[in-house]
Amino acid sequence: MPKYQIEKSIVIQSDPQHVFEVVSDYKTWTTWSPWLIAEPTAKVTVTEDSASVGSRYAWQGDITGQGELEHKQLKPAALVEDELRFIKPFKTVCKTSFHLNREGSGTRLIWKMDGSMPWFLFWMVPMMKTFIGMDFQRGLNMLKDLIEIGNVPAKTIVHGTQNVGPIRMAGIVSSCRVDDVGSSMDQAFEQASIEFRKAALPIDHGMISVYTKFRMNEGIFEYISGFIISENSTIPDSSRLKTWTLPACSAFRVEQIGPYRHLGNGWSVANQICRYKKMKQQRTGTFEIYRNVPGDVPDHELKTDIYLPLRK
Repeated sequence: MPKYQIEKSIVIQSDPQHVFEVVSDYKTWTTWSPWLIAEPTAKVTVTEDSASVGSRYAWQGDITGQGELEHKQLKPAALVEDELRFIKPFKTVCKTSFHLNREGSGTRLIWKMDGSMPWFLFWMVPMMKTFIGMDFQRGLNMLKDLIEIGNVPAKTIVHGTQNVGPIRMAGIVSSCRVDDVGSSMDQAFEQASIEFRKAALPIDHGMISVYTKFRMNEGIFEYISGFIISENSTIPDSSRLKTWTLPACSAFRVEQIGPYRHLGNGWSVANQICRYKKMKQQRTGTFEIYRNVPGDVPDHELKTDIYLPLRK
């Protein structure tokens, strides 16, 4: 059977023992689970003794599928080792673990998974590694906030299918690995701002990023980040700006409120619901529009609209 290993980590400003106590207690998982966001009504069952060897966490839902976790080994301030048993959409057993190492004044928390796929799904291994790795990082980001500030300052609102467009934008073409998207986009927007000033174009119609391609096996995004422009705006031939247009159409919209570090939650929810409902997406590109920006409002009030254009 094709095997795979996934590993993601984050530094949390808290001592290893406290981080261990939170991670090893299944009762905290509904607060920071990267999977329940898409289906908060999924049935979750936690054994009464939720933080000892043999404790279990089980879930069942239409979107999230069905499965359970069981604590197999617990070493205070050092290790949480679990067995993960998927039941639906297909049966498989994986080993997952959290490793805790003191780093400076905090704790480096490493989330690992060792698993395998049925032989006939060997072609899905690179894709699984990318998507589960993204899920792990989203979960770690929420866990860090939960431990450091006592809550996860993010909210995902599903608005469903709506009419959108026409839209025309211009921006800088770039690409990056999934983990680097934040810093990469910061650079793209800075370069786009420079090009807009050179071309004497206004930037007050809104900031936008369009994801033109996702190379799943490599975990690389290709995108354009810039600003919405009017239909009659002219881009100089010498400009580095590239334009992108979207005719009026229907799109699946999800609103993500909160810091950009949790923006992946909104994208995960949008894609999971679209797959579950068997919606057909256009190949034109998915995009996000930033309704406000850091500096103008506190991070927990940032609003980003995520759109997945749909075929008729």
